[in-house]
Amino acid sequence: MSRYWVGIASSNHVAVGVEGGFCQLGHGKHTPVARLKPGDWLIYYAPRTQLKGGDKVQSFVAIGQVLAGEPYKFAQNEQFTPWRRDVTYLDAQPAPIRPLLNQLNCISDPQHWGMVFRRSLFEIDTHDFELIADAMGVAHRVMPAS
Repeated sequence: MSRYWVGIASSNHVAVGVEGGFCQLGHGKHTPVARLKPGDWLIYYAPRTQLKGGDKVQSFVAIGQVLAGEPYKFAQNEQFTPWRRDVTYLDAQPAPIRPLLNQLNCISDPQHWGMVFRRSLFEIDTHDFELIADAMGVAHRVMPAS
């Protein structure tokens, strides 16, 4: 059965992953990508355009399904070899989080909603997945587990 995840990254980092067909989480750590299994769904939330600073985005910016295979290391440059996992992404529109705050089960306190997004990856339930997928315009293209 598929599981549903939200990964957190800057929108410029997410765009590189979408273009390359991979995900990378927690600044390249192994543990977050190892939690993902083939068939799982990953939705990226971007707080800002860049890791350090940048403009506010505060939107869900990508959605994709984890492909078969295991996490692998990729030599991004001589000093940085992050762990990645292959993902096929849907052509989706960004979905601002604010209109969804009072409907998402993963947010227990809408006044302090940002706290849940201070980690690199967390699991969400089917309701939240469907709500976000609908807001991104791809609800008709995802097949939630029944």
